[in-house]
Amino acid sequence: MQDYPIYLAGTFIRTSEKLEVNNPYTQRVFATTYVAGKLEIEQAIIQGKAAEKVMRDMPIYKRYEILMQIAQGLQTDKLRLAQVLAQESGKPMRYALGELDRAIQTFIIAAEECKRIPGEYFSIDWTPSGHGKEGLVKYVPVGLIAGISPFNFPLNLAVHKIAPAIASGNPIILKPARSTPLSVLELAKIIDQTDLPKGAISLFPTDREAGNQLVTDERIKKLTFTGSPEVGWKMKKEAGNKKITLELGGNAGVIVSQDTDIAKAVQKCLVGSFAYSGQVCIHVQRIYVQEKVFDNFIELFKQGTDQLKFGDPLQQETDISAMIDETNAIRVENWVNDAVSDGALVLSGGKRKGTYYEPTIITQTKPMMNVCALEVFGPVVTVEKYSDFKDAVHQINQSQYGLQAGVFTNAVDEINYAFNELEVGGVIHNDVPTFRVDHMPYGGVKNSGYGREGVKYAMMEMMEPRLLVKEK
Repeated sequence: MQDYPIYLAGTFIRTSEKLEVNNPYTQRVFATTYVAGKLEIEQAIIQGKAAEKVMRDMPIYKRYEILMQIAQGLQTDKLRLAQVLAQESGKPMRYALGELDRAIQTFIIAAEECKRIPGEYFSIDWTPSGHGKEGLVKYVPVGLIAGISPFNFPLNLAVHKIAPAIASGNPIILKPARSTPLSVLELAKIIDQTDLPKGAISLFPTDREAGNQLVTDERIKKLTFTGSPEVGWKMKKEAGNKKITLELGGNAGVIVSQDTDIAKAVQKCLVGSFAYSGQVCIHVQRIYVQEKVFDNFIELFKQGTDQLKFGDPLQQETDISAMIDETNAIRVENWVNDAVSDGALVLSGGKRKGTYYEPTIITQTKPMMNVCALEVFGPVVTVEKYSDFKDAVHQINQSQYGLQAGVFTNAVDEINYAFNELEVGGVIHNDVPTFRVDHMPYGGVKNSGYGREGVKYAMMEMMEPRLLVKEK
């Protein structure tokens, strides 16, 4: 059993409160780490503030070198790190390796984007009072950042806060989920080998009471949070005057038009629906299929679902494994049972065994059922038919969420209509809403969040424009 010290302002330490890390598949403890309390958080803030000027003044070439060194460190040890990630999260190895690849790419993107921090020159003499003057705008780091990341992408969603912070010249304190802290602590070992100043990075789990200081403390200039809407909006109210970015999930919809490749749509939807047991904020949750191709889609989709292989996440052939814990598996089970009691029909799956919930397809649902209206965050997808494309768009919009949507169509008028009318942060053409590459702007509207991630866009949220008006 491996023991992981936490990373406090450039130093690995242990505290008096030990944290056991459980493997969701075996339901056994396989590693231990430590919980930071109020004393450690205060030290991290003090040393983070002390690192602000050093980080701000660090030359771009140095930021680039550090970011690329971290990317190389992840690449060198990718297989072992993926095994750690798979064990702590229950994520099948094929997806754990994919997450490592994305984290590496995120650091590389940040290294490139730090070379392109914007600036602007513009004339002031558009009015008589501006005669003889000119303006310069540069973007400056906001200062100490607090990041809070979730369990489902324990490495890459943390990296989406850490890499832009380094690239934009800001120190950061990041709190990973208590259930999946090890990937971030492995990353700390790589970061510690770089020339980042002490205090620039702190990485540790906390309890909620102590960790709330990261939300409320005025010395922290920005909060970036990925998690549930209930927690995120509460944090926004408590964050005071600091800048804030919230990524809060959704119940993503897909439209499958008759004018598309149905077999391709099915294969994409299988991955989008059931990868990592649906514990993805852009997991395919609601599918609307044109009535003329509905039966064909359902037949192929059910065949593919029934062939998914359950097993140990460390095995390469595993398609689907345990959920993060039994509490969430029971919640999903209850939501599906409630839907069935209210008239829904299970076409595949629908059973739970411990932390494992079968990949499940249901139909004949009602919009206000939990499996439709809320974020199921499990391996459950609803499939319904539609006759009019505009009605399918309307159905997707009848949601408190608006993160991403997928539209399978080869009709130009349909994709244009979807792009203009879908109330989401991103429309994905001929692919599922689960699609994400790490340099694109990522975030949602309505209850899905506030602000955008994606390296360049996260960096801009971590900086502020500063104007100089001077004489020519």
